[in-house]
Amino acid sequence: MKKILVFGLAVVLCLGAFTGCGLKKSSKEDKTITVGASPSPHAEILKVAAKELKKDGYTLEVKEYSDYVQPNTALDSGDLDANYFQHKPYLDDFDKEKGTKLVSAGVIHYEPFGIFPGTTKKLSDLKDGASVAVPNDTTNEARALLLLESKGLITLKKNAGLTATKKDIVKNPKNLVIKEIEAAQIPRSLKDVNIAVVNGNYALEADLEVNKDALAVEDAKSIGAKTYGNVVAVQEGKTKTAKTKALLKALKSDAVKKYIKEKYNGAVVALF
Repeated sequence: MKKILVFGLAVVLCLGAFTGCGLKKSSKEDKTITVGASPSPHAEILKVAAKELKKDGYTLEVKEYSDYVQPNTALDSGDLDANYFQHKPYLDDFDKEKGTKLVSAGVIHYEPFGIFPGTTKKLSDLKDGASVAVPNDTTNEARALLLLESKGLITLKKNAGLTATKKDIVKNPKNLVIKEIEAAQIPRSLKDVNIAVVNGNYALEADLEVNKDALAVEDAKSIGAKTYGNVVAVQEGKTKTAKTKALLKALKSDAVKKYIKEKYNGAVVALF
């Protein structure tokens, strides 16, 4: 009888040990936040945020993506806790097209769009029929066209706004040829077009400096700048989780704000 009791106690202790180990493992995993991001500036900013998260006991894992689709599909499938690479209009458009339920948990920064020289080095030198590369996704194309309009290169339909496409161009005095290209590919296409409108993060990745290289830059007071702040996206219903709150706290820290100001010199602007 005594042997049976001893054996039973040993089993209980072993089970307790395994359960304890399981709890510790679960607890450790619970303190890991996995975020998808574009390499620049998002992943760079997250590295600074990681130091802030560590103070609260969290480990940050950053997965870098070179396009705008995979980080959203990965978030939707649960492979990521959050992503940080896009603005809300793009996120809303993605949800509508793909049937996903991803939402913004908070706005962090915006990146001014720039018109960069290709084979033509000045806007005043653009010839009739010159080619212009713009992003081919709906929200970013509209933003690019609005920037071209602000420089007097085209005129859009009165209420086209943030849904504008090249079909909404009503005046095109130089008969510009608008080439819709996947946003990430535009910097590589500069040699093949006269000018190009480049997303801020892709300009950074291509070592294009908005303040030095761009022929024109989106105004901070423009509808584009006000609308296209880059957000932290999460699955619907997870905006108030401990992980999400900790991530936003770190990204909106003084350390991150200082880093953005000193590192990007106006190419990235904090919105907190």
